Parts: sequence; C-alpha cells; structure tokens
Amino acid sequence: MEKIRKITSKLSFRIIGGAIGLLAVLTCIAGYIGYTRFTESLTREYMDSAFRTAYTASKIVDGNKIDEYMETKGDSEEYRRKWNNLNILCQEQNVTLIYAIAVDTRDYNSFESVFNTVNENSSYTPWEVGYQRNTTNEEYRQIYIDIYENGLEKGYIARTSNLGGKEPHITVLIPVKDSEGTVQAILCVQRSMEELKTGRMEYLKYTSLAGVVLIMISAWGAAVFLKAQIIGPLEKIVNESKRFAKEKTKLDGEKLDKVSKITEIVDLGSSVQVMEKDIIHYMKDLTKVTAEKERIGTELSLAANIQTDMLPNVFPAFPQIQEFDIYASMDPAKEVGGDFYDFFLIDNEHVALVVADVAGKGVPAALFMMMTKIMINTYVMMGIPPKEVLERVNNSVCKNNKNDMFVTVWLGILTYSTGHIVASNAGHECPAIKRADGKFEIMEDPHNLVIGAMEGIPYGEYEFTLGKGDSLFVYSDGVPDAINSLEEQFQRERMLEVLNINKDASPETLINNMKTEIDKFVGEAEQFDDITMLAIRIN
Repeated sequence: MEKIRKITSKLSFRIIGGAIGLLAVLTCIAGYIGYTRFTESLTREYMDSAFRTAYTASKIVDGNKIDEYMETKGDSEEYRRKWNNLNILCQEQNVTLIYAIAVDTRDYNSFESVFNTVNENSSYTPWEVGYQRNTTNEEYRQIYIDIYENGLEKGYIARTSNLGGKEPHITVLIPVKDSEGTVQAILCVQRSMEELKTGRMEYLKYTSLAGVVLIMISAWGAAVFLKAQIIGPLEKIVNESKRFAKEKTKLDGEKLDKVSKITEIVDLGSSVQVMEKDIIHYMKDLTKVTAEKERIGTELSLAANIQTDMLPNVFPAFPQIQEFDIYASMDPAKEVGGDFYDFFLIDNEHVALVVADVAGKGVPAALFMMMTKIMINTYVMMGIPPKEVLERVNNSVCKNNKNDMFVTVWLGILTYSTGHIVASNAGHECPAIKRADGKFEIMEDPHNLVIGAMEGIPYGEYEFTLGKGDSLFVYSDGVPDAINSLEEQFQRERMLEVLNINKDASPETLINNMKTEIDKFVGEAEQFDDITMLAIRIN
C-alpha cells in the first residue's frame, strides 16, 4: 500500500491520470456522435438507393390495370412479363423484396398482394396475387393513409436498432397511380442494411483503437514534458537525442544510463541508447529492403485486385436465365496474368462470351488485358457484330502499341433462346464442342490475325448453333501447353480425353475436372502459363 501511495501521490501521475481520464471521456463523446452520424449517413444512402429502385419498379407496374391483375389473379401474359421484370430488378439491385399492395382504404388495417418478388438469397416466401395480410403496425398504417389521402409521394421506415436478432433494413413506399392520378396501389422496396451492422462495429473498433493510441501518446508526451521541466539530467538525454538525429552515429561519451540515480531517467537513458543502436542497424537495411518490398508488394497487390475485380466471378452468373449454364476460371502463372475471360448480357436475348490471351505475363500483360477487355465490352454493348468489334479493337490497339504487344481473342455472341452463336477468332485456340449425342471434339474454326499485329486489316466471323444438351469449351493455350517436370505438354488430345470422361457434366464440373487433371500432370513443375477456361451448356 505504501508503494502504491507514493506512486499515486506524484504530480506526474496525477496530471497524466487526469489527462488520460479527460481524453477517455472526449473519445467516448466523439465516438457516440460519430456512431450516430455514421448510422444516419449510411441509412440515407440505403434509402436513396431503395427509392431509385422503387421508382424504376413503379414504371413497370401499370396503375390502370391493378384491378385487372387482382381479378385475373395474375393469370395473363402481361402480368407474368411485368412480374418477371420486377424479379430481375429485385435480383440485379440485390434488394430483399419488391412488392405492390392494394390497401383496404376503409380502415387501412389490411392489404392484398398485387406483385411480390423476393431476392433468391432471402429467407422470405413470395406472396401470391390476392394474398391478404393485416397491416404490420401503426407506423405502416399512417404512411398508407398519407399516401392514399394526403398526397404523400414517398415514405420510408428504417429499422437500425432494437432488431431482435434481425439484420438492419429499410423499407421505402411510393404510390402507384392510374392515368388520372388516383392512387391504386403502393409499391414497396425493402433493402437489407447488412453493411450497417458490420460498418458500425468497424467504426467502434477503429475509434476505440484511435482513442487508446491518442491517450497513450498524450500520456507519454505529458510525462516527457514534466520530466524536462523538473529533472536537469534529462537535458543530456535531450542533447544526445538531437546529436544522434543530426549525425546518426554511435554515442562515444558518457553512457546515458549513468547520468542520474533517478529510476525514470536511468530507464529513459537506457532506452535511448538501445534505440540508437537499433536505429543504426535498422537504417542500414531499411532503405534498400523495405522500399523495394513495399513498392513491389503494393504494385502486385493492386494489380491482382484490379484483375480479380474485372472478371465476373459470381456463380451462378445469371440465375434468372434457365436456357443455359456457364462457368469460367482464370489461374495466372504469376501474381497477375495476361489471360482473361468475360461474359455479360447484352440484352434480353443475347449474351457475349470472351476468352483472350495477352502475349506475356505479369503487370504489363495485366494492364494490356484490362484495356483490351474494356474496349471489347464497350463495342459489344453498342450492338456491333463480333468481326467489327475485333476490327475496332485492333485499330485502337495498333495506334498506341509502342511495345508491340498483341492479344488473341475468341468472341462469340449467343442468342440463348435459340442457341445460335456468331463468333470471330483473332488467332486464339480452336474451341471444343460437344453435341448432345456425341463427345467433345475440336471445332476447327476460321482464324483471323491476332489483335495488335497490323492496323486496318479486315476480320471475318462464322456462325453455328448449340442445341439442347450441347456444350462449348473455350480455353487459352495455357491448357494444352501446360508442361510437367519432364517438359512434356498436356496437349489437345489429353484435354479432349479429360472433357469426355464426364462429357455431360455441368460447366463448373468440366472446368474443375480439367484443373485437377492439369495439376496432376504438372506435378511439382512451376506453372508455365496462365490457364483460362470458359464452358457453357445449353439446357
């Protein structure tokens, strides 16, 4: 107790303790204010996003036909088409629910479902047309009244606290009017605010950490200040610190741990001596090793992240489309690669399929790949046929191709309702095709010159059709050219053998089987080239 009393009676302890207490209080206040503002700001962002989705959905629902939808119980081609559009919007915008309800305006205590779509990742079950339900609570009831009777154009209900174990979410409500401006229904969009929960926890964690660091730094600064004003021997340590900061050389005179008999000064002096010694060793290696590691690590990490984000990697890719299954993968030989694949919907009938291979590896090839991918995507979305897309990309690349890089490309446009494909091949590997009653075979398609070789050359294209049960496998040369420790190549023949082991498998299974067999073949040998594969099957 006596030791504790002596420590707590020191002026330095009391001042530092008071400063720590004040900083802790201020940190808590700032954290609470920031926490509240963060919640409000993120809620506004979710609300704006939900309202944009709601306004888009309201253009799909025809307010003049609400009664017709209810009378026919949704048994019409028009209703199914609108429901399908709402469902696509629900999935693409990743909202939890999009639904339209006709409220009982006699007392606003119940409503009937007109449209109801549910995100496939949600646990909700969609309501049938005409499904009746009581109004959730008085808050919803008041918004119904304001929309139907008081001209409210938009309302919302946010749940960010007292959730009972559920995720935070927001529901926005807007009127669906007929051509005369009369409210016929209410369109609602519920969006999960799952990032709010994790975001607030991250905010609290980093705020607390910053507060602790600030308190520690402030306490240390106060201690140094007090000692500098009271204890004379500290000047020697200060002077030595200044000398070392200027000269960066080892101390030759009096040792700093001998300048005083006071424990705090002795400890500080010893720490400064150790620090000087460590810094001298550290500085010898820091500039050369650390700078190079940071540069390379930052460059490769950034390039890898950019490349990963540029490629579609969520499967199933188009859950709302049942006509085909698709899967793809890209395994770079280095941290980043020059291969890429892409697939994306052009419209409600067509999907673009791309596999390409840039000459070279590493960051330069990855940057060239990204530029090529963006150009192909842009031109395809303009509705240009494959051959013209490759012609335009080639001309653009050649104009600024001082390093003489080139890329092989296979580009196909699939009409997925018929299986018809229009394709163009710029020096890429021939795809493999399997008919429903056959096995995988190489399709010797017509080739054009690689992209980047010569400006102004024309490109050709060809057409073929995939029927029910047919599959297409497109790949980069990293598949047949994979090399084992004996410098033997995997080759096309072995690739076809692997495909035909389970030729009717799903695209994902085909590609995973191929990866497994390539890994077995290569063994301990270093990966020679980027390996990219894309498979599609017509259902």
